[in-house]
Amino acid sequence: MFTYKIDEKIELKMLTPQDTEPLFKLTDQSRDSLKEWLPFIDYTQTSADTAVFITSTMKQFGENNGFQAGIWYEGKLAGVIGFHKIDWNNKSTSIGYWLGKGFEGSGLMTQSVKAFVDHALVELGLNRVEIRAAVENKKSRAIPERLGFTKEGCIRQAEWLYDHYVDHVVYGMLAEDWQK
Repeated sequence: MFTYKIDEKIELKMLTPQDTEPLFKLTDQSRDSLKEWLPFIDYTQTSADTAVFITSTMKQFGENNGFQAGIWYEGKLAGVIGFHKIDWNNKSTSIGYWLGKGFEGSGLMTQSVKAFVDHALVELGLNRVEIRAAVENKKSRAIPERLGFTKEGCIRQAEWLYDHYVDHVVYGMLAEDWQK
């Protein structure tokens, strides 16, 4: 099981069924802020929905296809970060992430993404990590920009969010660039 201690206050741990209630509570409390960019929020109405998500992430891990981790700050669940899937043939993956209300703006996500990129490119031996974010999602886009990712382009109408399409900016990091 994946666990990674970033510092005295921050720890990343793979999600397990014991995290169902804290994760549902965080999702529910953060619903208004998360809904703008995350379409799954409307489908997370009960802790049972969260349990289904966690079960799917455990299956993902069991299939050696990445995993999802809780971001724990001072012992409280603050958000989620994970690999969408791992393309072992091309040695690449993409990362998704979100923070709950009240945990934004402290550098918590930048440190978490840095740890995940390091895990992907160093520990797993992958060659490429990609992050996509909606053009207007400035907070999410700031993370790969801060970490030195290359802005590779824009995918038009990449995602349907409730009643409209949004364009995505694509950021990439290669192992050779990360090691510099």
